[in-house]
Amino acid sequence: MRKMKIAGAVALAGTVFAGAAHAQSSVTIYGIIDTAVAYTTNANANGNSVIKMPSLTGTFPSRIGFKGIEDLGGGLQALFVLESGFAPDSGGMGQGNRLFGRQSFVGLKGGWGQVSLGRQVNMTFLATAKSDVIGPSLFSINSIDSYLPNARSDNAVGYLGTFNGFTAGATYSFGRDTSAAGGPSGTNCPGEVAGNAKACRQITGLVGYDGKGFGITSSYDVMYGNTGAAGGLTSSDNKDQRITLNGYFMIGDVKIGGGVIDRRARAAGNVSIDSDLYYLGASYPFSAALVLDGQVLRLNVKGSSNDVTLSVARLTYNLSKRTAVYTSMGYIKNGGTSAIAVDAGGTVGAGKNQFGLMTGIRHTF
Repeated sequence: MRKMKIAGAVALAGTVFAGAAHAQSSVTIYGIIDTAVAYTTNANANGNSVIKMPSLTGTFPSRIGFKGIEDLGGGLQALFVLESGFAPDSGGMGQGNRLFGRQSFVGLKGGWGQVSLGRQVNMTFLATAKSDVIGPSLFSINSIDSYLPNARSDNAVGYLGTFNGFTAGATYSFGRDTSAAGGPSGTNCPGEVAGNAKACRQITGLVGYDGKGFGITSSYDVMYGNTGAAGGLTSSDNKDQRITLNGYFMIGDVKIGGGVIDRRARAAGNVSIDSDLYYLGASYPFSAALVLDGQVLRLNVKGSSNDVTLSVARLTYNLSKRTAVYTSMGYIKNGGTSAIAVDAGGTVGAGKNQFGLMTGIRHTF
């Protein structure tokens, strides 16, 4: 990733805080533009297929970001991140039409770890980062549980620290989602309600260890609802909870990764969700340029026949350090009346199986 360094980034800060004139600071501009053309079968109840350019993601969601660091001395740094997601097919803004919907926080960092305030990825997002070899691709874990690659919290205080291979982190949100745009990027739960401390609160935590050629991570995530919130969480007595256990190990250059996400939710009308999502995958580099990734995912919906199995394969050819082309295939089997599409954000007829094929290009800067 080529980074543009702008020394003395914030001139206004230098004017206002003249006493900090000797501090070293920099700002990095970075981003990804990733888009593809995708074909899927059984895109409706009639079994019709569709060809489209997906908005959400190809292999990685498109973004542009700015991050800055200022050295305050004594091993202490000030930092910020502003990251905006967008849809390259239309140029539209992502994450519920937010300007900096992916991340928007400021914080301090030292040998004791990092503390950050603002909209930020939470511990559920970080928990699967090393074990999920497919990542937030169009055909991926995103298709089955769209919250996982969109696990961010508004109005959050976060901590993350790593010590001798051990990692610990947590976030606490006073109002987990201020957007009413719908979907995983906007669930209409701004919280911060006087007299109701539980309204739209969210707590996430993570512990993990990375050794030589292996790693294991576990996370906890509970979010509460309030009036008008999406997903049936229309009261602060309603909650959605996920516990994850994830791991990976290396065999030479081959990575094997997998995990399980246990989800339990209690929504309005005594509606409950109880499921386990399992995933297992491998990444095999034929060479520095050519990489094959594969993964199988299984959603077990307890007490129901609506179980789902998704199989994904992806071949990526790196034209350079910053540009890659890829082809990905996915096949999803819907049990019972399940209607989970093979492509994230897509459609499928209830109870129908679906095949997807995607080819695209990714450029990072």
